[in-house]
Amino acid sequence: MSRIVVITHEHDRFLGKRNLLLRRGSPYLLFDVLEDLKRRGHSVRIQQGPAKTQDADIAVLHVDATVTPADHVDYARRFPICLNIGASDISKRRISGALLSEGDAWQGPVIVKSNLNNLGIPETLLNRRSKRAGRPPPFPHLPTLRPYQVYGSLGEVPDGVFENGDLVVEKFIPEREPDGFAARFWVFCGERERCTRYVSPNSLVKASETIRREPVPVPDEMRQRRRELGFDYGKFDFVMHEGRAILLDANKTPGRPQNLVKMFAAGAAELADGFEGLIRRAR
Repeated sequence: MSRIVVITHEHDRFLGKRNLLLRRGSPYLLFDVLEDLKRRGHSVRIQQGPAKTQDADIAVLHVDATVTPADHVDYARRFPICLNIGASDISKRRISGALLSEGDAWQGPVIVKSNLNNLGIPETLLNRRSKRAGRPPPFPHLPTLRPYQVYGSLGEVPDGVFENGDLVVEKFIPEREPDGFAARFWVFCGERERCTRYVSPNSLVKASETIRREPVPVPDEMRQRRRELGFDYGKFDFVMHEGRAILLDANKTPGRPQNLVKMFAAGAAELADGFEGLIRRAR
């Protein structure tokens, strides 16, 4: 059995509030995986921020921010094994396969996004909690939060967007269906995985707002991107466009949509198998 430590940010709330039955919840999928690992006899400790000691057999770097602070990465490197230490930067400029430049010849619709993951909301929450604790903000130069904007063409993108380092412009390429739009979500831990195609009435497809879903295979291009980006555990959002798999988003701290908690928890045992496989392989 292994001693597992999960490294989070000092002000992250990996463990949510207790419910009426005094049970712990969490907004993160990893919580369900860890609960299964504890039932198998592994011990789990949540380390909020770097510490002076590192007493564990394996660590998971689970900082919910686009770019993991350097001191957290340095601390993670002290452990004999640390999952996702290579995935410390998930900014759109690093991970997206649909990026556009101002002079590109793309003729289709485009979408303007924040370079930060999830609009920079995780960093905003960490700054807010830090302020409440009387501490300086860990991310002091955050841009103003902006919702994603879709435009009919590159020519419709407002002036100044391409010069704004906080924004990126991507091809807008959801998979079109007669009744909506589709995207694919690949969740993995080690060699265990599930990949699902979700169809939504909304052009910005979210797993929590779908009308149907179906299992689909993982393309070789996505497996290669996972190796390049250094992910042991996480979730990739991608689409198939003109026969190619295009990565749109990579998440090292995937969440549990509230209306899909039971479904996500049901797959935790499979991901826990993958976690144990990573331990055996590292040894």
